[in-house]
Amino acid sequence: MAFRFVHTADIHLDSPLRSLALRNPELAELVGDASRQAFAAIVDLCLEERVDALVVAGDLYDGDQTSMKTARFLASQMTRLHQAGVRVYMIRGNHDAMSRITKQLVLPDTVTTFGGRCQSVIQPGAGVDVAFHGLSFASSKAPESLLPKYAGPQEGAANIGIMHTSLAGSPGHDVYAPCSVADLHGHGFDYWALGHIHVRQVYSSASTLVMAGIPQGRDINEAGEKSVTLVTIRDDRSVEIAERLTSVAQFERVSIDLTGATEWSEAIVRIRAGLEQSREAARSRYLVARLGLTGTSALSWSLIRDRDLLIAEAEQAAEQVGNSWVEKVELALSTTVIGDLEGGADPTLELAQSMRDNAGSEAFRSDARDLILKTIGDLPPDARGFAGKDESGLEEFLDDVLERGVDLVTARLKAGAAR
Repeated sequence: MAFRFVHTADIHLDSPLRSLALRNPELAELVGDASRQAFAAIVDLCLEERVDALVVAGDLYDGDQTSMKTARFLASQMTRLHQAGVRVYMIRGNHDAMSRITKQLVLPDTVTTFGGRCQSVIQPGAGVDVAFHGLSFASSKAPESLLPKYAGPQEGAANIGIMHTSLAGSPGHDVYAPCSVADLHGHGFDYWALGHIHVRQVYSSASTLVMAGIPQGRDINEAGEKSVTLVTIRDDRSVEIAERLTSVAQFERVSIDLTGATEWSEAIVRIRAGLEQSREAARSRYLVARLGLTGTSALSWSLIRDRDLLIAEAEQAAEQVGNSWVEKVELALSTTVIGDLEGGADPTLELAQSMRDNAGSEAFRSDARDLILKTIGDLPPDARGFAGKDESGLEEFLDDVLERGVDLVTARLKAGAAR
């Protein structure tokens, strides 16, 4: 009889969403609660599939959390698994290492949290015994590979390794317990349950390696459907995996081409059509869309000028579509204007070009950069990330501000000239 378990990681339970909360508190509440709903869905899956175990490959928590509401919720979910006879095997990831709840919460005795030294726990199965090997890290930093600390495979059992690792590295993720896929395949385990990178990845060779990915996206950089992996270990130790959807709120980039649109109402109709199409394609309960308006349109200037009205109407369209939210509206429209003055240059556009030339000078950029840095210094620490995390991010932010500033001034001048 097969041994079955669910593999997940990087739940980041009750992850704070400060930047989203500043823009839209209701949306922040929805997405903030989605990590709980996703974890409850994982527990539901375990019960529905009558699995033998749940494996959590690190970052169940999200940093230095102290809320006992989080602790009570987690305890209630673990109790559901305990009562159903589902064992839980967990390791601590880099975010768990900072969590106070990790050290204080008392969980059922069917929950095994691996410590700072590699442990091996054998769970008897009807057809094959399964040995779980896990190692937690006490610090948020792990610059060296943890693989040498893992014991070898248990003879006669199916061997499952649980590790929190950045593998060979991934954009947007800190280096954490780096190791190669080839080395993991060569260790002799049948399955590696990995965590840390938020995108699901599968590597099949001598063994099966699965980076679980995050079960619930938290922002547009974690777009798309999110899932867990249902693993079946056959009596002959062969491994079968299946992906199961868990995300409650699904972030998606929705591109709307406004080329040729001449009326405001036409732009809103196209926005709604784009939202409807994305809503139909999304399998998660909620769609959280970042709209990108592109193309060349005579509406360019009015859309830039009346951005607040545009956002309000886009949000209303999302509400009408149902179970949909607009997280942000980005304008990448051509500023070519249809119907400009015939037979002569447009003084407003000439002024716009002059402003762009000035904004592109190093002296102007230097002054703007100093102003941004001064503003960052005057803000509290948790609000300083708006201009990027490093020098490169600051320069990109500066490019965007200068470009949008010229467009906004031009749009207001064009609108005034048309009256």
